[in-house]
This record gives sequence, structure tokens and C-alpha cells, in this order.
Amino acid sequence: MRRIGAREFDFDRRVAVMAIVNRTPDSFYDRGATFALDRAIASALAAVEEGADWVDVGGVPFGRGPAVSVQEEIDRVVPVVEAIRSRSNVVVSVDTTVAAVARAAIRGGADAVNDTSGMWDAEMAPVVAASDATLVLTHSIPPPRSEPPRPHYEDVVAEVVAFLRDRVERARAAGIPLERLMVDPGHDLNKNTFHSLELTRRLEEVVAIGLPTLVALSNKDFIGETLGRARGERLAGSLAAAVVCVLKGARVVRVHNVRETVDAVRMTEAILGLREPVAARHNLEEEP
Repeated sequence: MRRIGAREFDFDRRVAVMAIVNRTPDSFYDRGATFALDRAIASALAAVEEGADWVDVGGVPFGRGPAVSVQEEIDRVVPVVEAIRSRSNVVVSVDTTVAAVARAAIRGGADAVNDTSGMWDAEMAPVVAASDATLVLTHSIPPPRSEPPRPHYEDVVAEVVAFLRDRVERARAAGIPLERLMVDPGHDLNKNTFHSLELTRRLEEVVAIGLPTLVALSNKDFIGETLGRARGERLAGSLAAAVVCVLKGARVVRVHNVRETVDAVRMTEAILGLREPVAARHNLEEEP
């Protein structure tokens, strides 16, 4: 069992669906559709209504783009975190690589920090350690928002696992207990399409670290390149990748399309014998 904020998760039997809410004008998927504060809040609450267990609020895209000051990032994410927190007990995380932003978001009610840089900011671990928040440790190599080198790995899965194990030890040394840590192999982050497919195929090796594994696959380029689908046409591929990852042990799935993913994940849980049907009547009801 894991308690994250006000919610408990039995990750032996359940998968959490994490909804993405980007309060950015240049996010790779929605291109600023939820940049306005009221739209970001409405999107988050709509995701909860559609079955999201968790909402991840970001104020800066992962990739390159215009510089965003720490104060601007705080001003983007904290009002959304506070608004969600005042209306729902859903898990709320902040998607940031900056410790000062994480601190402000935790004070605003965030239950977790989704750091896609693998703790590039040396203050990130102490900030999380001083709170009750969960930290997601992600495999990513260069500095946040920098021009990444062309990725090369001798064995991408082995190297990702070694990196994540190292970050787990660093987080523990800073005072964050294991029960407040998760790992994310970082599909597409400093990886090409073949690397991301290999990570998906061998995800059990990441799961074997022994911490809940989060996967962020939704609408990513490796799906688009594999299928020849443009952005906005990758839902089916995203769902297929999510199901494969759940079958291999992933327990948090970060997504744009909440309703469809909730259905795919809940169906997968039922097939695995982890969840009862909502209403089982077919060939079970008494004859009239």
C-alpha cells in the first residue's frame, strides 16, 4: 500500500492514471490550450471526473524553448495546484526540475514532485525530504531544456536501470524514504524511437528496481514514428503502449486522454484478475 496525499494505492492490484495539465503556451501536445488559468483548472477537474487518480501540473515544457524564470514557473503552477487541492482529494503533483518551484507547489498543496531531470537541481532531494511529498525519479541525462546530444547507449535498459538505482540511493541518502519514491524510465527523453521501444519491451527490468514504475508514453514521438501518425493521431498507439507497460508491471500511467486510458487500464486490470467487473450480468442472471 502507498499513501500519497489523501489517497491510498495498492499497487499490487491497481494502476493509477495520471492526467497531464500543462500551463504552458508551448507544450508539445496541446500547444497552449490550457495555458489560461481558468482552462488549466477546468481541465484538471474534468480529468478527475473522467476517472483520473492523479493530476500532474507543469509550467515549463521539457524540451527547448523560451526561458521561463523561477518566479514565472511558480506563478503558473501554484494557483492551479491550490485550485485543485481546494476542490478535490485527487493526488496532485508538480512537473518541475526546479527545487524552488517544488517547494512552492508543496506549500500550495502538491502531494508529489515529478522531476523529469533526475534531480539535476541539487536542492531537489532536500526539499522533498523536508516534506511529506512523493518524488518521481526519471532517467534524463543533459541539463533541463538544453540541446541534447545524439543519444547513444550500449544497452539502453541496463543503463537506465543503473541511473535510476543511483538516483534512488541519492534520494535515500538525502532522507527520502523508499515509500516516497517512484521511478520513470523516461521514454523519449534523450532516447530515440528504438530506445523507447526497447524500454517498453523490457520494462520488467525497470520494475525490478522494486519501486512503483511510472510511464509517460502519451502521444510521444516514438509512437508517432512507429505508426507514421502525426501529433493528435496517436491515441490508439498510446493506449497499446500503456497496456503493454501495465502488463509488464507499470503502476502509474501519465496521459493526455484520460477517459480512454482509464477504460483501457481498468480492462487490463480485470483481465489480469485484479479488478471485478462493474456489472457482471451476461449469462449470469436468472431466467425470467
